[in-house]
Amino acid sequence: QKTNKYWLEAAARLQASLGRQADFRPIETNLISDIADVSNNERLVIIGTPSEQPALADLDLPRKIAGSQILDSNQKPISEDTGVLILTTTKKGKVPILIATGNGAKGVAKAAKFLAQPSSRKMGTGQVVLVNKLEEPPQQGEREWPRYLPESNNFQLSDIKTQFNGDDFRDVSVRGSAAPAIEIDFRALPDDRFVRGSSMNLVYSYSPQMNPRTSAVEVLLDGVFIGGARLDSDQGAIRKNLKVDLPAKLVKPDSKLQVFFRMNPKEPFDKANCISPPDQQLTGTVHADTSFDLKRENSVQLPDLKLMQYGFPFAAPQDLSKTAIVLPQEPSKTNVLTMLAFSERLGRLSRADAVKLDVFTSDTLPEEVRKNEHLVGIGTREDFPFPEAFKSPGFNLSQSFLRGSARASVTTPQDRQGMIKQILSPWNSDRVMLALTAQTDTGLERVRQVLSKDPWFFQLKKDTVLISSDKKNPLAYDPDGYQLAFFDNAPSSRRIEDTNPLSKISRMLQENWLLVPAGIVGLSLILYGIVQLYLKRISTADKK
Repeated sequence: QKTNKYWLEAAARLQASLGRQADFRPIETNLISDIADVSNNERLVIIGTPSEQPALADLDLPRKIAGSQILDSNQKPISEDTGVLILTTTKKGKVPILIATGNGAKGVAKAAKFLAQPSSRKMGTGQVVLVNKLEEPPQQGEREWPRYLPESNNFQLSDIKTQFNGDDFRDVSVRGSAAPAIEIDFRALPDDRFVRGSSMNLVYSYSPQMNPRTSAVEVLLDGVFIGGARLDSDQGAIRKNLKVDLPAKLVKPDSKLQVFFRMNPKEPFDKANCISPPDQQLTGTVHADTSFDLKRENSVQLPDLKLMQYGFPFAAPQDLSKTAIVLPQEPSKTNVLTMLAFSERLGRLSRADAVKLDVFTSDTLPEEVRKNEHLVGIGTREDFPFPEAFKSPGFNLSQSFLRGSARASVTTPQDRQGMIKQILSPWNSDRVMLALTAQTDTGLERVRQVLSKDPWFFQLKKDTVLISSDKKNPLAYDPDGYQLAFFDNAPSSRRIEDTNPLSKISRMLQENWLLVPAGIVGLSLILYGIVQLYLKRISTADKK
């Protein structure tokens, strides 16, 4: 019936953890106020103390509740800072229930943390878990992203984690003339800027009986050929090396390297005399000690919603410890559901041993958090926690039914659009503020749908998105259900970088190459003037 800061934070962290576990699988989340409202095909999660969740007393629990206190096996109240996790079902036994509770706010928070930490969650067994002590995992670095390239510029293929199970990359072999590609996730960090000179030293082997005239190894980056070599020995080869240049402009946060072995047998296939095709004995192997030498620097332009497709900057570090979600003082159901959708999305886009996402209401936000963390504001125009987002120039929601930008202002009879807007934080230009807002709850619900569904979320770009629909009740999985309009209307932008002066000059010239001819002409005129002045002085001196 009513939320508070610690309930919101526990729910957001648990939802982020579920997003990580679900990965690409969808999750449908809803809020209910009565256990009777849960459907038979749903799973129920209850968060809060017995006094906040009186429905706990109506369930068949392995621990008794007396006077809004959970009792231990000795019928004594459990300590307020002890988290309690319980698995049970509804009375009809059709709906499983997970309960994160305790006799105090600290206990509930500890129970939620236990579920959000994979290392501790694995120890949970049985119907009841009492969390007495829970150590925080070590703080992650902002550039320590497990599914992306290592921080070091020199590393081996074995240092890259595979996408499916997170294990280190090992030697991989393929067989036959129609062998599939060996795919390597080569995902640059979102704030990486590559310069010329990056290379890959491919270590590979292949079997005998190759046709040296038609067999080859090829390396592709996102489908673009970047290097290759002939398999020129019919005796095979062990641990050969191939140096391949990595084009700076091709490496992106979602890049893939592909190694193809184009293997053809030395002898043609005789269907009359052969039981199996001779190409099945042909194998090619990529070794895990394949090495990389990267030339890159940290440089990124903010705000940019396209970077949010990779979680940046909110998922830096990956434990979400530099991000705070802020809701109105009295959050509505739509506010809370939008918070859960954003938390789940951050969970899907990050990998860490903990979830340290902060959640506040507008009246509980500390000044230190306001200044030092990336902020995510959720709410309609009337109760949005950061009015500064609407006061800045650019695309704004001002008075009811009035929408304006720097170039135009229009009035509509009814505004049901949602808006996602990113600007630099007014309190710290190194941080950003994300506004998930609308004029009505209907518009905010559309924002939630965009955050939840991949076909819409992975279209985000620029710094402002308006979300509308010509359908009264668009289907949740209809990719054409909503229309997205993108704008560049942020009042200011900033490049966050850690580069030397030479790199800054080089980047500036690359981004403003039209200034180079003008600069050359201007410099030539200056030099011409200096030479003319010098010649004039020499001529005057000779006359004297």
